[in-house]
Amino acid sequence: MDIELIETAVDEGFVLAGLIILVYEIVKGLSQKTLRKHTFLDMFASLSTQLPSILVEVFVLGSAYLGYLALSESVVTWTLPVTVWTLLAALLACDFLYYWEHRLAHEIRLLWTQHAVHHSSRHMNILVAIRFGPFEGVISVIIYLPLVLLGFPPELVLFGVTAVLAYQTWIHTESIGRLGVLDTILNTPSNHRVHHGCDPKYLDKNYGGILMVWDKLFGTYQAEEEKPRYGLKRDFNSVNPFKVWISELPALGRDLLASRSPAETFKILFAHPSWKARQPSRITAVTAGEN
Repeated sequence: MDIELIETAVDEGFVLAGLIILVYEIVKGLSQKTLRKHTFLDMFASLSTQLPSILVEVFVLGSAYLGYLALSESVVTWTLPVTVWTLLAALLACDFLYYWEHRLAHEIRLLWTQHAVHHSSRHMNILVAIRFGPFEGVISVIIYLPLVLLGFPPELVLFGVTAVLAYQTWIHTESIGRLGVLDTILNTPSNHRVHHGCDPKYLDKNYGGILMVWDKLFGTYQAEEEKPRYGLKRDFNSVNPFKVWISELPALGRDLLASRSPAETFKILFAHPSWKARQPSRITAVTAGEN
């Protein structure tokens, strides 16, 4: 079984689907005069994130694969055969681990500084699918390592990771409505519009890559009801590529500089992004000033 050939076919298939949807979105937007200058600039900002992201991804994924290969050959004492069944098992395992990788990116502020780039657009179109923080993929090296230790060949792990990410290309759109029963099983455009919503009931929902079963098992599923308001919860609407790349880093830097203890620094980096340091009460502050 030629895993590389299958991986390439899957990747190229979803890229082609994404390009078709993108053309449709642009033609529809132009014909209906709903495609504004800001939307075009935002699409360009999404596209621009590929410049730093690809540079890091090539190095990270290349190094990870070599590292996985070295572990597989020198540490792991047994390896699963490459068959249709192990390929499907790897895909399912990668989808499960992607759920947790994605969830952690929302729940740990240091990781959120990178994943927030993906959520920073006020629009929903295919190019948002490639809107990534430069170092977003670094954590993947650790997340998928257990599969190699369990005996999955590195090429199967790489296939699973690639397939889960490639699948998500087509779901970043408003041009595809609800899909009935498929919305209850798969990550569809409807489910993923929810994930990009910053409305209170849509926040931190629908983390799954391909399947919605993980969200339903772990209590993070939310069906699409009213149209979401896309983007970050805070006021961010920039189309400046550089500001998009580093959208969360200035605030993180300010909070770290203002940290009053190692414990607070740890929480600033690793607590939920909504965590705020407790401020001294006014009475305490006045008393301290009088001393």
